[in-house]
Amino acid sequence: MGKPTGFMELERTERHTAAPSDRIQHYREFTLAPSDAEIAEQGSRCMDCGIPFCHNGCPVNNIIPDWNDGVYRGDWQQALNILHSTNNFPEFTGRICPAPCEAACTLNLQEQPVTIKSIECAIIDKGWEMGWVKPQIPEKRSGKRVAVIGSGPSGLACAQQLARAGHEVVVYEKNDRIGGLLRYGIPDFKMEKSHIDRRIAQMQAEGVSFRPNSHIGSDIPAQKILAEFDAVVLAVGSEKARDLEVPGRNELQGVYYAMDFLRQQNKRNAGDTIADDDAIIATDKHVVVIGGGDTGSDCIGTSIRQGAASVVQLEILPQPPEKENKLMTWPLWPNKLRTTSSHNEGIKKRYFSVNTQSVSGKDGKITQLNAVEVEWKQEGGQWKMSEKPGSAFTLDADIVFLAMGFVHPVHEGLLKELGVELERNNIKANDKQYRTSIDKVFAAGDGRRGQSLVVWAIREGRQAARAVDEFLMGLSELPR
Repeated sequence: MGKPTGFMELERTERHTAAPSDRIQHYREFTLAPSDAEIAEQGSRCMDCGIPFCHNGCPVNNIIPDWNDGVYRGDWQQALNILHSTNNFPEFTGRICPAPCEAACTLNLQEQPVTIKSIECAIIDKGWEMGWVKPQIPEKRSGKRVAVIGSGPSGLACAQQLARAGHEVVVYEKNDRIGGLLRYGIPDFKMEKSHIDRRIAQMQAEGVSFRPNSHIGSDIPAQKILAEFDAVVLAVGSEKARDLEVPGRNELQGVYYAMDFLRQQNKRNAGDTIADDDAIIATDKHVVVIGGGDTGSDCIGTSIRQGAASVVQLEILPQPPEKENKLMTWPLWPNKLRTTSSHNEGIKKRYFSVNTQSVSGKDGKITQLNAVEVEWKQEGGQWKMSEKPGSAFTLDADIVFLAMGFVHPVHEGLLKELGVELERNNIKANDKQYRTSIDKVFAAGDGRRGQSLVVWAIREGRQAARAVDEFLMGLSELPR
């Protein structure tokens, strides 16, 4: 596996990035591509660890040691074939996945995991550059028609697999462009949308049809889709955002869902015009981001690029430790303090163990956010929160972005019209057959499992495709 002594001779080297002062001037990707030699060196660090825990750490079960060995030996095309055998879109995961595989790497016990994510990204970028990524057109067609509702990573992975199995696949998307949250939820500085566009072109060559501006359950009756297709896959995502129910939230202008803000900037980057009355702009404003996850980080980076006067971030949970106890957590994904590239671009402060009490303002607009510090204590096996006496404080706030996660898929429209059974407010379907309570209707991705990672969405799309293929044909040669 790679160079037998590589992990002892070479240290982990991260991808380089443009300086914050330069990259905040634009919305393009700012990660600098390493040389082939640098990637080969990093690939050589993959050790013969016996049990590659990275396989289980990766939701799509990427065969990581094999493509690490490929780049070390200079066989990039073979590395790409191995990578594509488990992952339809490594250019997505190589940019925006948090890399649980690296947390599970055996070398991570000494805080020097293999740079799996960087190597993955380099392999697929090399593949596109060399023209190795080509449409995989099936030799024969099945005559079966499948509708995939939703064009996020789960829907796209499912559609591509089904098309390669010979089925006629139509992807419906309610937005004006294909890509779901990849298109409108991920800032361009993390992943430029040309990566989506060239995959769409590949999939069209493979026989997939795309129907943007098609809101099933609203503009198009769901029953019409059921009547026209042999199978339907619900890949609708989990888009019902968690709200902030505090005084002033609905009375004052200036509190927005994070996705509304991020979507607008991505549309501007694509050349669209946002009406002044609808525009959400952070320029010269004091911004408060509520939520400590990736979406909150994306709001920070976007606000700084728009020229915000200040940006602070609030998290209701306690500050995690800077380093995890690896003997307690490895190979699982650890809870630890994570500082993103956006945090390094000029955030004023990050607050932990803070709860919002209200927002206040004047002339119909917010000017302040009122918060209090909280304490967490375990009682009866459950963590309970209480306010710390005398800890209330106020922050200047012209705009507040709610980045507190998503609670479940949108029920109104499609799901209610179908009458699909729910479980914990998500679409009820197991992770073997992926079948819902409605005949010939399947579900995959965040709408089924709840809010999760892009790599989990791709896994679910691939597995659902195999389940649909088995349903239509009695057997399937598609990989899970």
